[in-house]
Amino acid sequence: MRACRIAGLSRAAYYAPPQDAFDRDAAVIEALTAVAAAHPSWGFWKCFGRLRVLGRPWNAKRVYRVYRALRLNRPRRTKRRVPTRVVQPLLAPAALNRTWAIDFMSDALYDGRRFRTLNVLDEGNREALAIEIATSLPGARVVSVLEQLVAIHGAPDALRCDNGPELISEALRAWSERRGVALHFIQPGKPNQNAYIERFNRTYRREVLDACLFASLADVRLETEAWLTTYNTERPHDSLGRVPPLTFLPRPTTPEQSSLKLSA
Repeated sequence: MRACRIAGLSRAAYYAPPQDAFDRDAAVIEALTAVAAAHPSWGFWKCFGRLRVLGRPWNAKRVYRVYRALRLNRPRRTKRRVPTRVVQPLLAPAALNRTWAIDFMSDALYDGRRFRTLNVLDEGNREALAIEIATSLPGARVVSVLEQLVAIHGAPDALRCDNGPELISEALRAWSERRGVALHFIQPGKPNQNAYIERFNRTYRREVLDACLFASLADVRLETEAWLTTYNTERPHDSLGRVPPLTFLPRPTTPEQSSLKLSA
């Protein structure tokens, strides 16, 4: 009794048998779980407010302790931090292989399966160099496509691209350093700084992706390959004096010539 008096503990509390935390909070767990199940998007304070409306007497500290123990606290979503980018002037050089613009698009097959496309454009004559189509296009796949284009046309001086995860990847950075290709990143939220390929994307979507129903990736690739030939050699381009890209500025046909920076 003297020890209880010194510790400020009642004798009833001292002699009371220890109670399991789960049993002690069983009512809180049951009520909180019911609210969270009915409203899974609610945070703690909305759940606590609902319990108070239902007449539950527990204080916020006790309910929050149980809330955390049940792992109902939702992780806070944070924005991915993108490095500050300088404005890249959108100047169309009158030469090939000065700047290539690259960008991604997304669509779905008839059965709902999603796929992506990697579009590559030469800003010198707006020629579409490639459209790679797959369900996944990680950084290593981007590098592979660019390496194939370099083997055919020679390396560009620079790539213009946005800040997507595939384009800020270590794989693309290492490739650009090895090839001596500058990476011109546009500012976040400023697609107009990559306007040439954004305009190309709109045309590709309207004339191919939105115009056809595809059952497989092979169908997408077949239709895209035929359309690319038409786009580069037949379709008049308004900003090029209403002539196709390869008429406005023909591309050399041999690898030796295509590695040169030829002015118009």
